[in-house]
Amino acid sequence: MKATIADPRPRAESTEEGARIHGWRCASCAHPATQSMLRCPLCRGAMTETEFATTGEVWASTCLRVRVPGHEPPFAVAYLVLDDQGPRVLVHTPGGEPLPPGSRARVTAVSPDGDLVATAVEEVA
Repeated sequence: MKATIADPRPRAESTEEGARIHGWRCASCAHPATQSMLRCPLCRGAMTETEFATTGEVWASTCLRVRVPGHEPPFAVAYLVLDDQGPRVLVHTPGGEPLPPGSRARVTAVSPDGDLVATAVEEVA
């Protein structure tokens, strides 16, 4: 019997405007989740489907110089905390340069392999 492996990436799709990120949010405490679940892991409230913001703050970022299936090194990845109390998601950033923590980024596409792709955005003062 062949085991199936769950895909930890959020459900997302590329659109003409950029990308859309789908997930779930607790109806009671607003906890966000990228994976389908019936009950909130924090308060056990019911989860409802939602769409998350595509912009957020870079929490951490690095450049990987090791071979990973489907990716040619070096390549950069970052954890992006999505706006509007969204979840933290892993994104790939073009150019191989990591984004500075605390900077702003936007998910602009979904790669053919299903990875979220984000680019830095300039903050307007």
